[in-house]
Amino acid sequence: MTRDTADATDRDTCLLAIDQGTTSTRAIVFDRLGRRLASAARELPQSFPQPGWVEHDPQRIWDDTVACVREALASAATDARGIAALGITNQRETTLIWDRRSGQPIHPAIVWQDRRTAAFCREHADRDGWIAERTGLVLDPYFSATKIAWLLDHVDGARAAAARGELAFGTIDTWLLWNLTGGQVHATDATNASRTALFDIRRQQWDDELLAFFNVPRSLLPDVRDCAADYGHTVPALFGAAIPIRGIAGDQQAAVVGQACFEPGMVKSTYGTGCFMVLNTGKQFTHSRKRLLSTVAYRLGGETTYALEGAIFVAGAAVQWLRDAVRLIGAAGETEALARSIHDTQGVYLVPAFTGLGAPYWDPEARGAIFGLTRDSGIAHIVRAALESTCYQTRDLMQAMAADACVPTELRVDGGMVVNDWLTQFLADVLQIDVLRPQVVETTALGAAYLAGLGAGVYASLDDIAALWRADARFVPERPRADADRLYDGWINAVQRVRVGGTHGT
Repeated sequence: MTRDTADATDRDTCLLAIDQGTTSTRAIVFDRLGRRLASAARELPQSFPQPGWVEHDPQRIWDDTVACVREALASAATDARGIAALGITNQRETTLIWDRRSGQPIHPAIVWQDRRTAAFCREHADRDGWIAERTGLVLDPYFSATKIAWLLDHVDGARAAAARGELAFGTIDTWLLWNLTGGQVHATDATNASRTALFDIRRQQWDDELLAFFNVPRSLLPDVRDCAADYGHTVPALFGAAIPIRGIAGDQQAAVVGQACFEPGMVKSTYGTGCFMVLNTGKQFTHSRKRLLSTVAYRLGGETTYALEGAIFVAGAAVQWLRDAVRLIGAAGETEALARSIHDTQGVYLVPAFTGLGAPYWDPEARGAIFGLTRDSGIAHIVRAALESTCYQTRDLMQAMAADACVPTELRVDGGMVVNDWLTQFLADVLQIDVLRPQVVETTALGAAYLAGLGAGVYASLDDIAALWRADARFVPERPRADADRLYDGWINAVQRVRVGGTHGT
């Protein structure tokens, strides 16, 4: 738990953000200037019941959320009455279904990384274009629709109960909202809905033909609202008083808001468990020719702003693997010194396709590998190769975005990995553009707080939010382009050696 100081005048209006991620749950209290007053966090364990399967305990997520909010409020020297509004941001696509009467989940949550429905996606690959036209997505186990169908087909009695209207589906935002409001509100926002593969993002509504294709009953689905909207109030007994819930967005879209990427052509990339790059494309839906995702950046006042997104399944998760699985490091903070301790990897490449490859490859059957090992290779080479892989994957996405829409002139970055100056500099070198790190790197939570502030009238417009953004550091390319190209060519060669299906999208 951490606590920061701010003037009393800035504490007049506090905003609370719940940031429920893949590997942690956090609550952060911000002042109206976007400065963190206090935070609390809990690590969230994952379970892997079979190869390629990833699950979470929904009750653990809820319990940790309540504990974090209570601790953050206490540490911020305020209480629920001092919070103007609450915003929620969440790991997207992670899917759970619960009983409407008891509130009990029928199965552990199926995490976005889970690949158990890969066979269904292969079988229906001919529908990929149709699905992309309606949803902006590709047919992949990543998204919620096939996970919902799997739960209904594999949990005893689930389909019959769904037909009777007894069950509710939600991504994690909806699950938290349901519990925060005591089961009074079953809703989501347009960004999370756009990640289910059941939502027509042009018409901004659930699509009956998609529901029929995936065999998902409409009765399961939540109401879809703007990102800044009235989502009810928390049950007073939870935190001592009712808190207005006024903002929801999926984690990557919340980071777009936190990074103030409000103009077409602005791009941000978040480095957490995975890496997600989002390019604002404005009010027009842009269909990707390079197998990026067309998605909702945010919806405010009923008006939708669209984006192109590239999703990398494993970024920070590679560092966790180094720490927890192969025990090459004791803590993530050791990676920077190890990377700096050697001049280069001597040709070692790590392809972290532990759960397949995301954009622009979309190869669920690819698996991780390390190439180029020699007798001289050591821990530092493998650790540095893991960090470099995140940068190479970012270039994969950047090149696809350049072909689809525009060449970004700079990249705004956030997330836990970018506190590593070595990695952020290497990223600028590989991309050959300037990389900007903001003063507040918890931009996902900050974006949720900003949306709540918009919904509560703390901010009059997005211009008010944009005026608060400040850079902490700018990383300028130092490596010659020819050197960056040579390193990237080695990455492309390594990726091709782990490929099983699909085609390279760049």
